[in-house]
Amino acid sequence: MPRKFLVVVDDSPEFEAALRYASRRARSTGGRVVMLRVIPDTSDEHWSGVREEIQREQRAEAEALLNTLGAEAQERSGAQPVFVIEEGDPQAAIRKVVGADPEIKILVLASAGGGKASGPLVSAMLKQGAAFTGRKLPVTIVPGELTDSEIEDLA
Repeated sequence: MPRKFLVVVDDSPEFEAALRYASRRARSTGGRVVMLRVIPDTSDEHWSGVREEIQREQRAEAEALLNTLGAEAQERSGAQPVFVIEEGDPQAAIRKVVGADPEIKILVLASAGGGKASGPLVSAMLKQGAAFTGRKLPVTIVPGELTDSEIEDLA
């Protein structure tokens, strides 16, 4: 079974570095990329009348984003990525996905560059260690300011 590299698809500027690295690493090791998009929980009872429509729109947006980014990941990795959409807290979603797929062998995150503070996932991972993913799983933190050629050299 090919090992899988999990990347959390978020709106941070450094996310692209994580996806590029995971894709190139998957190509060089014969692996695959798993792209996780977490959509916010819309469980507010006050808006229950429009909740289902909001959820449909968010899921459609997530699917469109994954399809667009997936084409890039496939080109870089040489294999069709796996798309996963979860609702709720990103950390809980990561634990759920990692727990459900033992082929996920590495979580790839990117750190903010230029002296900016790390994002919430990197910060939480550094504080929680193995509890962050729910099982012992290597985490690769890619500097967000790496260029394509630097990523090629590393992956």
